[in-house]
Amino acid sequence: MKLKDFFKENNKAAIAFSGGVDSAYLLFAAKQSGAEVKAYYVKSVFQPQFELEDALRFAKEWDIELEVICTDVLGKKEIALNPPDRCYYCKKTIFSEIINAARNEGFSLLLDGTNASDDVKDRPGIRALQELQVRSPLRECGLTKQEIRTLSREAGLFTWDKPAYACLATRIMPGTNITEEMLLKTEQAENFLFDLGIRDFRVRMLGDAAKIQVPADQFKKVLEERERIVTELKRYYRCVLLDLEGRG
Repeated sequence: MKLKDFFKENNKAAIAFSGGVDSAYLLFAAKQSGAEVKAYYVKSVFQPQFELEDALRFAKEWDIELEVICTDVLGKKEIALNPPDRCYYCKKTIFSEIINAARNEGFSLLLDGTNASDDVKDRPGIRALQELQVRSPLRECGLTKQEIRTLSREAGLFTWDKPAYACLATRIMPGTNITEEMLLKTEQAENFLFDLGIRDFRVRMLGDAAKIQVPADQFKKVLEERERIVTELKRYYRCVLLDLEGRG
């Protein structure tokens, strides 16, 4: 099935919008098809500010109605305690809120940006979406991540080369109770590295240490900026480590 055919069959839908490559292209394709769609962005302490800014910018550029829903994910102990299946409870919470908001607006179908490259096996978050009957048109139509980037570039979407970005909670080891302070310092540390021109990286917490993970081809950049990075990150962490295995 082609994406345009999907929206011919499903011409009214709510779309969970993260501000990333996949859900941005899904929104664009829905809009271009003439379908009646509305985007929903859920803002929590797990999402950095730039994701919301990108979502707002995209919706404005393409004249797409966007509703921002604020939620307290850390108010749920099954999320804050950070068990191995934390993502299940988080996705269940976030998408349930979108479903409730969308139903009030007359939308009975909710879509997300899972694509054909995503490994859905044994992923707690995917299980939550399946339970909530959220559909993933990009995956159903066989569109891979690279194809979506190519199509996004051809369409002139500014999101086309945006690095994949998992929520801030993934920087904290499972079993470690998540606090807002941990998430804030993670966001500040990653914002600093981004401003240095480093891309596709993570700053993970190991106790009170920061472990920086970057692709191997960016080691040189990190080492060139070593002193600045150490000085800045030691404002938030006791020590700063570089993962020499590199980020794949």
